[in-house]
Amino acid sequence: MIKVRYIFLAVAACAIVSLSSCNAGTPTADNTGASVANSSPQASEAVSKNSHSGHGSKAQININTAILSELDKFEGKLAIPALSNKIQANRPYASPSELVSKKVITQEQFDQIKDMVTVQEIALTGEAKDVDYMSKLGLMKGHLLVAKELLDQNQPKQAEPHIGHPVEEIYVDVEEQLNERKVKEFKTTLVSLQDLVKSNPKAAKLKTDFASSMQAVDGAIAALPEAQRSKTGFVLQTINELLDSANSEYGAAIANGKISAAIEYQDSRGFVIYANQLYKGISSQMAKDFPEAHKAIETSMAELTKVWPSAIPPSAPVKTPDDVTKLVKTIEQNSQIVIDKSNTQAQG
Repeated sequence: MIKVRYIFLAVAACAIVSLSSCNAGTPTADNTGASVANSSPQASEAVSKNSHSGHGSKAQININTAILSELDKFEGKLAIPALSNKIQANRPYASPSELVSKKVITQEQFDQIKDMVTVQEIALTGEAKDVDYMSKLGLMKGHLLVAKELLDQNQPKQAEPHIGHPVEEIYVDVEEQLNERKVKEFKTTLVSLQDLVKSNPKAAKLKTDFASSMQAVDGAIAALPEAQRSKTGFVLQTINELLDSANSEYGAAIANGKISAAIEYQDSRGFVIYANQLYKGISSQMAKDFPEAHKAIETSMAELTKVWPSAIPPSAPVKTPDDVTKLVKTIEQNSQIVIDKSNTQAQG
């Protein structure tokens, strides 16, 4: 993704949206021959409200308000370089079909993504809202983690966009929830870090400013109750959101069998690193309660992390986007088994 300036507009819409679960009927470690049930307590409703669409692959994406991490899902699916920026540049859209009439994509391309597109605002409620909040902060963490790697390798120019994205793109998308949760404003902290990296990346205070930014994001995460943040089902949902974004970014990074977009490659690396950190936090509980699902997830996660051997892209991709998608889907499917079982136990 590259830096963008947001165009805000009011969109009036009212509809009911249900978040579908992962593909049913796919044999996995814990459910050979069984179908995956719908994920229930996280239903969301679309209303006329100034909220933003979520990062989940199962929700439709509002092309009027979605951030680049979301729009990159179209870019990855259609394999069209810079499509995300083209979608943003042609806003606003009165209907999804204007992607075609405004010559952003062809009718044939639109037919491939039309079920993913909306111009209606989506207001999440309940646990789905908390997952969305945690996932957006997770994207911030992922950007900062890969930025730190690049700074440590004396690559400030490559680090710049990953420090810019949290403040220029994601903060505005989560700001409403930050205010609702009474989180202390930290946009100025992120801006200060961004300015320092641009003007004087060798400054002695860079380390301190970077630590302050990380602490600010961690503080925002801590606004969620600790019991919820450590709940297996909640963490798995967050991991799935991060991996979905990583999968889309990686797909957007590859063209003609080569890594053509270093920023997207690095974005996806950061998201996977943080998703892996989150899983390690629940791995012992998973091994105890859901050993087969744990084994499948842990194995796939280990394979997934090999795709990004370093923050600097390798000369050739380690795996194809299809290979990465398969690994992500395995993790999602096994996660969904755990989520569904946990929900059933809670309801019982």
